[in-house]
Amino acid sequence: MIIFAVFTLVIGKLANLFPVKWKIIICLAICGLLHFISWFSSYGFTKYWNCILMRNHDITEQPMNLQKTTSNVLKEAITFIERNKHRPFLLFVSLLHVHTPLITTEKFQGRSRHGLYGDNVEEMDWMVGRLLDVIDKEGLKNTTFIYFASDHGGFLEAHRGNSQLGGWNGIYKGGKGMGGWEGGIRVPGIVRWPGVFPAGTVIDEPTSLMDLYPTVVQLAGGAVPQDRVVDGHTLLPLLQGTEQHSRHEFLFHYCGVFLHAVRWHQKDSGTVWKAHYATPVFEPEASGACFRRGICPCFGDGVTHHDPPLLFNLSQDPSEANPVSADTEPLFDTVVRRIRRAVEEHRKTLTPVPQQLSPYNNIWKPWLQPCCGTFPFCWCHEENNIA
Repeated sequence: MIIFAVFTLVIGKLANLFPVKWKIIICLAICGLLHFISWFSSYGFTKYWNCILMRNHDITEQPMNLQKTTSNVLKEAITFIERNKHRPFLLFVSLLHVHTPLITTEKFQGRSRHGLYGDNVEEMDWMVGRLLDVIDKEGLKNTTFIYFASDHGGFLEAHRGNSQLGGWNGIYKGGKGMGGWEGGIRVPGIVRWPGVFPAGTVIDEPTSLMDLYPTVVQLAGGAVPQDRVVDGHTLLPLLQGTEQHSRHEFLFHYCGVFLHAVRWHQKDSGTVWKAHYATPVFEPEASGACFRRGICPCFGDGVTHHDPPLLFNLSQDPSEANPVSADTEPLFDTVVRRIRRAVEEHRKTLTPVPQQLSPYNNIWKPWLQPCCGTFPFCWCHEENNIA
């Protein structure tokens, strides 16, 4: 529209159809050019600047080709295993499955009876199987500790047209892992180490991904640092059957930096309690999601604060459908006081740090922009380095 306006003024000026000064035309053209540069810098270059695939400190694809990411990740992981098979190694594979967007290669599209989500799950299953095959092929089966940690999946508000892409609750970002919890939803995990842990063992205990650190340290024959608070507990006693219950007496569920809920395993009675100090304002009500907002917020008018907290007996009500009260539960006040004391003790162990997502850190800084071409034309791929 700006180009059309400038072009019309120039034609009108040259044809003497209407009087207009050249200064006005030039100013309008400059303003239009500046507006276009500002818009294109914000939106036109976004996918080139933001979607980056790197190997160590080198950019291999910019923008990242999502259709090739599955094969790229798999190829790099297999190469890493083969390169390090004669020495101890730690391989962390972060899959893009099953989340949103549900990028599935053509080979697996239409394979499942459960639509795009099912296709994505099948492709992820195939990828994990390929990695296990390589470990077995290289003779590492009995010496490799494998931990598969699932995720909460795409958030419920994720839609494409009339199709819902998310199938799990993505509100709370708390601890998750083997038999762990993601907010109010159980998120299982799988451990494999033939010859050490008996196959088919089910551990019905909540744990946390933070338990992996002390577990791996113990497996490596090391010791967890004693000069700081370590939130995780080794999983070996549970995996080897020497202990029947998780060492986590309390699990704290955060939404961002805000504590929303606390889970307490009352050891003397075996009862599991959960107190909610804040819950999202679902839209529509009772939908379990915030469809009008797009995603449930962690604070402000998008949450409801509870004092006293909403208390649930997870041993009898695992779906957290019916909160108990002082009128219905004789131990209500005792449980709430004990959880409150645990929160106070927990907060004493926290050290405030600068917010990584502060307004300053959210400001785009051109001098920090990764670029594999000539800025601002940052695009390339590994095959010939220049696209």
